[in-house]
Amino acid sequence: MGSGKSTLGKVLAQRLRYRFIDMDKLIVEEQGMTVSEIFAAKGENFFRDLERIKLRKICEENNIVVSTGGGVPCFYNNMEYMNNKGITIYLKMDAPSLTSRLAVSRQDRPLIKGKTRDELLRFIQENLVIREPYYSKAMHVLESKNLKVEDLLEVIPFES
Repeated sequence: MGSGKSTLGKVLAQRLRYRFIDMDKLIVEEQGMTVSEIFAAKGENFFRDLERIKLRKICEENNIVVSTGGGVPCFYNNMEYMNNKGITIYLKMDAPSLTSRLAVSRQDRPLIKGKTRDELLRFIQENLVIREPYYSKAMHVLESKNLKVEDLLEVIPFES
């Protein structure tokens, strides 16, 4: 959440001439509700199950770059599944940097909506402790602060 997955993913897909898929946007389009509305109406478990189903469908495709929601690697066996289906990259960022990025969009994100900046920082710190074991299973871990697409291209084995 907030590490630059969608921004870098779009540019990477363009460079590789692959299709870009933002899982959250795809779910929002299909459900006709925002992620916040899905959480409110149907709960987090429902949303996480949607992510699992969508991930498996997406992974049947070739030549794609996928931006998953921040929780995707942490549920079911999604991280292992992604590692078996393609190249996984964890865009790592520290809690203060994530807080700065997310502070402006917290009303659009159900897990951080309504939090003060201090609450947001604590939430991010706590969640990084929980999520890091899953995220670190990615094939590549890259510091995302000041990361450029060229850095991503260096870790992707493809024929030009």
